[in-house]
Amino acid sequence: SLAHRCHHRSTAMPDVPFLPFCAFLGTLGLLCVAMVGTWCQHWRGGFSLDGSSRTFNWHPVLMVTGLVVLYGAAALVYRIPNTWSGPKLPWKVLHGGLAFGAFVLTVLGLAAVFRFHNSQGTPNMYSLHSWMGLATVLLFSCQWAAGFGAFLLPWAPAWLRALYKPIHVFFGSSILMLSVASCVSGINEKLFFSLKNGTMEYKLLPAEAVFANTLGLLILIFGVLVVAALARPSWKRPDSDSPDSRQVQDALGG
Repeated sequence: SLAHRCHHRSTAMPDVPFLPFCAFLGTLGLLCVAMVGTWCQHWRGGFSLDGSSRTFNWHPVLMVTGLVVLYGAAALVYRIPNTWSGPKLPWKVLHGGLAFGAFVLTVLGLAAVFRFHNSQGTPNMYSLHSWMGLATVLLFSCQWAAGFGAFLLPWAPAWLRALYKPIHVFFGSSILMLSVASCVSGINEKLFFSLKNGTMEYKLLPAEAVFANTLGLLILIFGVLVVAALARPSWKRPDSDSPDSRQVQDALGG
């Protein structure tokens, strides 16, 4: 029918190859990590474990690397065409392993900011950024534990996996966007705290503010592109074994 042809054309027209898209996304992620490291090294005094502001500098680097870039990579594992055939277990392990690596970096990032606050006598958990960030980490913890129990442990029945899979996918995208929001609000908060004296006022937009604002925009673009890739029907892994994927295929006319 005409409606079916129009629907097919609308899904097929912006046919971006997955692997070049992934290469671009990987470059963008590495750029975000390089930029947050450069910001902390060049403008914020570098890194240390002595409880000073140089200890705090580990916080943005570890959070951007773990909670955004590594987490985004973990989310996209099942979109790689090589995962669509053969045994699924190695890819499950890779997906869970990348997510666990992101979690470890995130916990270290939290430890850095709490150590800095405690050594300086600064209160913890007093800003919207801190509330949103901690909520994101707690949600991430629950997501990883539930995913491990449902998809990696052999005891989980097929009906439970089918029931939980769309929930897992939904919260995967939600946590990534919460991570992006936490990072962007954290960058803004740090700039407002740091650039407030003499010629370094934030309202004068010194080079550091331009650099960090650009970093925030790149993090946002990275997150949006990952979510867009996750939502793209033609990049989803065909999985005829589970009822939920059959319903998706039926809905798409597949």
